[in-house]
Amino acid sequence: MAVLSEKEIFNVEDIEALPEGHRAELIDGLIYDMAPPSRIHQKIISRLVSAINACIDAHHGKCEVYPAPFAVRLFDDDKNYVEPDISVICDPDKLTDKGCSGAPDWIIEVLSPATWLHDMYRKFDLYRAAGVKEYWIISPKDSTVIVHTFPNNAMYNFDDDIPVSTWPGVSIRMSEIL
Repeated sequence: MAVLSEKEIFNVEDIEALPEGHRAELIDGLIYDMAPPSRIHQKIISRLVSAINACIDAHHGKCEVYPAPFAVRLFDDDKNYVEPDISVICDPDKLTDKGCSGAPDWIIEVLSPATWLHDMYRKFDLYRAAGVKEYWIISPKDSTVIVHTFPNNAMYNFDDDIPVSTWPGVSIRMSEIL
């Protein structure tokens, strides 16, 4: 999954220099190519963004929702740059013209065969270290959602009411939005 090159460590400047439309992430100085998403992947993201925006509106929230591609620089360094499938940011001071500087409050990744190890392990460690409060990993294949509210985690089926820790008392049922 890593881009091969003579250069051993990359930075955000290298990501920004990629050709237009080439999507990649930078984690600890290594570049990881991003495969084009499937139709079901995009459907889940689209429906979830709508549902989350409805939750924000219903609770008069100040959070903002951004689907990929949306640049997130989790740390104040030039070795990490990710594009989560969905980023929810509740602190407007983290938003810049280029994306988000700092950890979003809530990140959602939709698994695909090409990225599941990357999302389950590499990004899990990165998001936890950065201080992301809530991380959902959605598996369309298994119809499950793993919810990490560090240090806790739980697994839900698409038919379950999945609590949103960002808004206590709010839940999302995947089977209702798909």
